[in-house]
Amino acid sequence: MEGRRALGVVCTVIAVTFSVLGSIVAFAGEASVPNDKSLHPNALQGLSFLIAIGAAVMLCWRHRWPELVFGIALVPPLLASDPMALLVALAAVAARRRDSTLWLAGAATFAATMFAAWRDAGWVNGSQIVGRWIPADGPGRVVGTLLTAAVLTAIPLTVGVLRSTRADLRARELSEARLRDEVARQEERSRIAHEMHDVLGHRLSLLSLQAGALEVSPPEATGDAARTVRSTAKQSLDDLRQVIGVLRDGRDFQLHGPAPSLVDLPTLIEETKQAGVPVNVMVLLDPSAAPAQLGMAVYRIVQESLTNVLRHAPGCPVEVTIRGGPGAGVHLDIVNPLPLAGSPPSPGSGTGLTGISERVTALGGRAHIGATPHGTFMVQAWLPWPPAPSNNATGQP
Repeated sequence: MEGRRALGVVCTVIAVTFSVLGSIVAFAGEASVPNDKSLHPNALQGLSFLIAIGAAVMLCWRHRWPELVFGIALVPPLLASDPMALLVALAAVAARRRDSTLWLAGAATFAATMFAAWRDAGWVNGSQIVGRWIPADGPGRVVGTLLTAAVLTAIPLTVGVLRSTRADLRARELSEARLRDEVARQEERSRIAHEMHDVLGHRLSLLSLQAGALEVSPPEATGDAARTVRSTAKQSLDDLRQVIGVLRDGRDFQLHGPAPSLVDLPTLIEETKQAGVPVNVMVLLDPSAAPAQLGMAVYRIVQESLTNVLRHAPGCPVEVTIRGGPGAGVHLDIVNPLPLAGSPPSPGSGTGLTGISERVTALGGRAHIGATPHGTFMVQAWLPWPPAPSNNATGQP
């Protein structure tokens, strides 16, 4: 940013300097007479010179007020001065505008430059600027004037359009960067919401059942039940404090300890059984061989499915089947009976089942969730498992 600002100051100094020098040369050319070394300016030439100097100074604000500076710079070449300040001002207009104003400014610059070039060609020999390559009379003067005006007008137009294009590209890049940051933040918020829903939802459901069991427990079993409730509540509070810290401080969200995987399923099943839900699990794969992302996804799907049972069908038995392997993917079938008619509805919003579908889709899998004609509720999912690399791929014989 500082380098761009310094370059802009240098360009402004050069533009003002050349405009002032051009105005001096033009004034000298207009006020010269043949065979006389002294200058004989008239009032129009003097006024034009003063306006040209003022237009050159106004170039310092050409990017802030391009139309105003252009209007001032248009006057000197129409009177008796050079169009240098006008050409620089046209570049500023081209960098700002993309409408009819730019076309009008370009046409006015071409006309004023053509008039100045025609006048330059008729100055005393040795005083010309662009008139050095324009014939003094005849058709060559007309053609040379037109070509010179066209080239001089095209150069600042091109420079201004390129400058505007670069500015648009920079603005678009910044906008895209902000959009990418917002998408990344949204994805992170969604990830946090899914993780906290899965973890806290399951633990709070367990806590609710454990608290209910505590009410009907005999006095001799109250202590163990209370300790279980206390442990579950403490874990829930720890996770809740962490997510509050994430939302407050913006730090990365990580659950305490390593991410769960298929190896942690026995602990999850045991916690669910302790809450009074009979769970029958059949695992037909090697839990330790599953990739970390796949193992965590399977764990979360089973966890949310069990949480769904705890909320909507507490006490109903659950059948969990997990099978598959590298190349074949992982198939999950989680089935439980539907709750009896007249059971109180659960306060859940259904976002957990939606989260299962989103998690499966994000990994390129398929999911089917819903009631079956056999009076059960089923969560079916398939997740891809990349095939194991062959021996030839690893360079082994």
